[in-house]
Amino acid sequence: MVQQLVAEYGSGYDQVKNAIGGLTKEELQFKPAPDKWSIHEIIIHLADAEIVGVHRMKRVLAEENPTLTAYNQDAWADALQYSLEDAARSLELFGLLRQTMLPALLRAEEADWQRCGIHEEAGPLTLAQLLERYVNHVRGHLAQIDRVLAAYREKQAQQ
Repeated sequence: MVQQLVAEYGSGYDQVKNAIGGLTKEELQFKPAPDKWSIHEIIIHLADAEIVGVHRMKRVLAEENPTLTAYNQDAWADALQYSLEDAARSLELFGLLRQTMLPALLRAEEADWQRCGIHEEAGPLTLAQLLERYVNHVRGHLAQIDRVLAAYREKQAQQ
């Protein structure tokens, strides 16, 4: 199970890149509703979330029961003006972060997967649970990208 998650984690960048490959600027910038993210903003978010995820997983591997801080993703998107960020650079950063973390996950031994950090909101989380969260995080945003594209195409068809 864990090895499948590691493999999917390692392919996350390619999955995202393939999902947005060939999209126009208009498709990337389209917001299905004022309070929803564009694909562009989703990409920025994935990079920021990966920064946090790599930090959390490395702390769990290196420290005894570290505190894992929470963050408000919507506040980050608003305050950091995700719509003005460079999505191509953020996608590249997301990929680099995954490439950087992957060797440590591949080297992890059986006992490492049970090492734990204490998340401020979720409580105790093992390395295996953190990995699963970050795999599921990409899965969720890939589905979100599909929904945004479907909404864009529906809007285009109505015009």
